[in-house]
Amino acid sequence: MDLVIRGARVADGTGGPSYTADVGVHEGRIAEIGRIPGGGRHTLDAHGLVLAPGFVDMHAHSDLALLRDPDHSAKAAQGVTLEVLGQDGLSYAPADDRTLAGVRAAIAGWNGPGDDVDFDWHTVGGYLDRLDRAHGGQGCAVNAAYLVPQGTVRAYAVGWDDRPATPAELDRMRQLVADGLAQGAVGMSSGLTYTPGMYASGSELTELCRVVASYGGYYCPHHRSYGHGALAAYAEMVELTRRAGCALHLAHATMNFGENEGRAPELLALLDAALADGADITLDTYPYTPGCTTLVALLPSWAGEGGPQAVLTRLRDDAEAGRIRHAMEVEGSDGCHGVPVDWSTIEISGVTDPALAGHVGTRLDGWDTARALLLRDRLAPTVLQHVGHEDNVRAIMRHRVHTGGSDGILQGAKPHPRAYGTFPHYLGRYVRELGVLGLEECVAHLSGRPAARLRLPDRGLVRVGYRADLVLFDPDTVAAGSTYEQPRALPTGIPHVLVDGRFVMRDGRRTQVLAGRSVRRTAVRG
Repeated sequence: MDLVIRGARVADGTGGPSYTADVGVHEGRIAEIGRIPGGGRHTLDAHGLVLAPGFVDMHAHSDLALLRDPDHSAKAAQGVTLEVLGQDGLSYAPADDRTLAGVRAAIAGWNGPGDDVDFDWHTVGGYLDRLDRAHGGQGCAVNAAYLVPQGTVRAYAVGWDDRPATPAELDRMRQLVADGLAQGAVGMSSGLTYTPGMYASGSELTELCRVVASYGGYYCPHHRSYGHGALAAYAEMVELTRRAGCALHLAHATMNFGENEGRAPELLALLDAALADGADITLDTYPYTPGCTTLVALLPSWAGEGGPQAVLTRLRDDAEAGRIRHAMEVEGSDGCHGVPVDWSTIEISGVTDPALAGHVGTRLDGWDTARALLLRDRLAPTVLQHVGHEDNVRAIMRHRVHTGGSDGILQGAKPHPRAYGTFPHYLGRYVRELGVLGLEECVAHLSGRPAARLRLPDRGLVRVGYRADLVLFDPDTVAAGSTYEQPRALPTGIPHVLVDGRFVMRDGRRTQVLAGRSVRRTAVRG
């Protein structure tokens, strides 16, 4: 054995009762579980610690962070050993140079402008190859899977215009999605409150989901509303994927804004009915009430037509800016989930221009400030949106198809604490303190269940032959260190994390190990 872990309390990722055992690791895999009389080259005393499969972040925005930051303690210190990238319909592959320029501007608030990254790829396979050879060929801090981003695909084939795709353009999008899946993507994402993905009709999305289904992937939509009409938006996704015969994974599934307080049971009843009818549905959430996005995302969809430069042009024009303001404050823009904006709920969490740093941590006082920030920071400000409800958060996390996802935006001076704290917050706050979930059940939500959604045959469980992606935590002390005041504080109570049998965290400290690689599903077309 390369390593023998002695006397751990094993929560194996199935949700079944935990048990005490030694676990032997050899050549990156779990080689033995039980009483191991002999030693290994290395031995770790794990008495008092829970040993679990490494956590899977089902909704991550580390698309560039994994390339620029070899340390990546934001996720490694939480026990995350696999992140799913390409979320919300916008990421950096597949893309030609024109598309890439627009996408980089559109999601600078999520990932930074990318001036420090060599964009030497154009395809999904090329991006995954880039992850594998990151940091001088050593790899990444943790593993990563990828979703083909439908908004990027639409920008590539159609552009940023609000119009139906032509038959030729739809064929081009089908081919781009198929190519991405064939190159190892695990599915397709959408951001249906973000341009240009939101311009796609239900029939267009259904056609793309048929391609996803033919490769055994899943569809991961940020659907059209989390506010007004939220249940109808969820129902659209369920029906759309039913028609396409495609698996569905609902991104950061929650019910927000005042009109949805206490309505999580209605969402769960909708999902239970679909599951009983044979639908393949899962979802992810983060254990916090505020959301996080870019400020520009709250604008009406028509303001985004033509791409980021067109948005800036409209914002500079007083008449157009007045139309945008009316849509947001009176009508309820589709970018703000159909709800008239309450500026007092919107807190600036990050800017790229240092001269604007004084705005970080403040609530917006109205449209004039929002407009000025969008123009001065070229659409890059990120925001926390204080519109969630604790009762909805707790109800949804209890559901049998729930998984964990941080939706962690790592940019900005004051990011959402979920980026650094989601997984220990589940274990500390919602397991130990509140008892909303049992420990073994929670571990299954964070490991075995997401691995099953990704259809990974050798990850997500503590079983002989499985990859030794493992986390050891103290159930009595595990907790998120991150807060709204100190959002980058690291967790406590997670001393050891292994990726591919190698310590990326040891005794609570980040090692120099870069064992992460792209995780590609073998996509054989059905």
